[in-house]
Amino acid sequence: MAAEVETNHVHPTFELADISDGKPKCHPRIFLEPVQRHTSVKAYVMKKVRKACSCTPARAKDQITSFLPVLKWLPKYNLKENILGDLMSGLIVGILLVPQSIAYSLLAGQEPIYGLYTSFFASIIYFLFGTSRHISVGIFGVLCLMIGEVVDRELYRAGFDLKHSVPSSFHSDMSVSVANSTLGPVNHTSQALCDRSCYAITIGATVTFVAGVYQVAMGFFQVGFVSVYLSDSLLSGFVTGASFTILTSQAKYLLGLEIPRSNGIGSLVATWINIFRNIHKTNLCDLCTSCLCLLVLIPTKERNERFKTKLKAPLPTELLVVVAATLASHFGKLEEKYGSSVAGHIPTGFLPPQPPDWTLIPSVAVDAVAIAIIGFAITVSLSEMFAKKHGYTVKANQEMYAIGFCNIIPSFFHCFTTSAALAKTLIKESTGCRTQISGVVSGLVILLVLLVIAPLFYSLQKCVLGVITIVNLRGALRKFSDLPKMWRLSKVDTVIWVVTMLSSALISTELGLLIGVCFSILCVIVRTQKPEGQLLGCVPESEIYEPLLAYRDLQTMPSIRVFRFEAPLYYANKETFKSMLYKLTGVNPLWVLAAKRKAEKQKFREEMASSNGNQAAVSVQLVTQPLEFHTIVIDCCAVQFLDTAGIHTLKEVHRDYGEIGVRVLLAQCSPSVRDSLNRGEYAKKGETNLLFHSVHQAVEYALFAYGQNGCYDSEA
Repeated sequence: MAAEVETNHVHPTFELADISDGKPKCHPRIFLEPVQRHTSVKAYVMKKVRKACSCTPARAKDQITSFLPVLKWLPKYNLKENILGDLMSGLIVGILLVPQSIAYSLLAGQEPIYGLYTSFFASIIYFLFGTSRHISVGIFGVLCLMIGEVVDRELYRAGFDLKHSVPSSFHSDMSVSVANSTLGPVNHTSQALCDRSCYAITIGATVTFVAGVYQVAMGFFQVGFVSVYLSDSLLSGFVTGASFTILTSQAKYLLGLEIPRSNGIGSLVATWINIFRNIHKTNLCDLCTSCLCLLVLIPTKERNERFKTKLKAPLPTELLVVVAATLASHFGKLEEKYGSSVAGHIPTGFLPPQPPDWTLIPSVAVDAVAIAIIGFAITVSLSEMFAKKHGYTVKANQEMYAIGFCNIIPSFFHCFTTSAALAKTLIKESTGCRTQISGVVSGLVILLVLLVIAPLFYSLQKCVLGVITIVNLRGALRKFSDLPKMWRLSKVDTVIWVVTMLSSALISTELGLLIGVCFSILCVIVRTQKPEGQLLGCVPESEIYEPLLAYRDLQTMPSIRVFRFEAPLYYANKETFKSMLYKLTGVNPLWVLAAKRKAEKQKFREEMASSNGNQAAVSVQLVTQPLEFHTIVIDCCAVQFLDTAGIHTLKEVHRDYGEIGVRVLLAQCSPSVRDSLNRGEYAKKGETNLLFHSVHQAVEYALFAYGQNGCYDSEA
């Protein structure tokens, strides 16, 4: 006999049958009393307000160190153990960032100097606010593409020619730049004050500011749950699809063509049509340079990856190519002789800070939503991935603050949107990074370029920058080789990947992301709306029940059906639940009741018409013959929740089967499901032993409680 449970203050709840020794114990009953949760809204709010408003020295210190994590870990920095790895990784990543920052500026529709500004400020600000020790925050190709599309659209609306890029007037004179950087809607008068380059960075900075505000707001309101709808397959498909758009946008630089960037739906196809229409205008000098750079960069990049475990540091091939190409272009006078497009003058120093254009915010607010979500989703996922790998924790909420401030603050210094980047983070980790001191070292490398070296890149051909961007897409494009493995693991994830990739590439990046999210949610809904249901059998000499179709030699009870429904039971799949249960058990109680009533009516009519009722008696006997089973056990282990429709459905099934003499028992219900059934008054007054801890207990109860007279004992 199980130990008695005190029931001094028992609230109305379900009984869980105890049959531990093989016989159902009904006296005394075991009651599980739920823990009473006080949900007074007023008390809860007052508690939160008191906690938020309380201010002690310890709490103030904790708040400051939480907001600026650098104040917590920097005083404990182990110089002897960490400095060498941080210096090495920071130096290598900084060297790689220089050519990539310049190259990705073209992708964002900006001058090269702004890419260097962006990488510098992102490294320093994340050092102050970030909690990850390893991620590298800076320019990310997909975000640059999305920024560039917004910039081109707004430039077109402002009346600028997208085909020709006018050199910025402030490149040659810093003092003039301050006067010429007047912000506001561009018309024929204001174009004289703010040229194309000036207005392009104004648009980029405004989008960046709005995206940063969104990210900080997400952190403040703790809505990071939005990222759970961006699954790994969805993000991978989105990045791969966007990579095709990036490759397409850079193809014109490899060929030396001057064609405007296509925007909107179908921009990838429109761009390739424009390229083939103008293919006869290809600049042979740019084409040859592009081919040479590809022949150098691709093999060396592959070698770096193949021997990354043996190499102490990856070869800075991109920087070497940039230096060699710049020297060749300068001494060969490729711009003057062959009309090759070059980067142009890159000034030293920093431009004065400047606020975003507030009048542009309504035009770019919607675009900034997708940029903000992609930025923080990639940053948080990479942070958590590397933290788990190295055995420390990161605060996802603080990461949203960090990436938000990496966008808000730099937007006042002529920068565009940043996030964590996987390729640079992997390099940073593999070269010995220990803390974000390495990010400061990378920032100092870029600062050296900004203050001293930047003007030396004047003769660098844009086709070289395009090649660097395209070569860095190899990782995303290689995802196609993973499709067979992904298909074997999960066909649904593979379809989500393909749909997101195609929509991002062929429609547009923003709509592609939206389509991917909607399709992913639709797949979840369909999978819960059309779940699997199966009959179970017992594994011999055990209390384990498994699907009959999955394993052989399972034992079944002829008088009991065990049914498992593998999904939550709610309004969308209630009919599926009932039809599946009726089909697998072979008995639809409604049909049985209808046939019984029809036979009774027929018998009554025939008895009224004639005293000979043999035919009717035979009909009734055929309809009312005993069923093959007397109990249905529903395994609810996979039912995470019930809504109102789900509760009503279970009550209907319980009632309908009860009317034909079949009892329905529920097993392995979670606490939330039991609570829903309790509140929904699933059991009528006087009904007991409806819920069981396990399927085996329910089956044993049914076998012992079903009396010899062909019905359940009244005391069972």
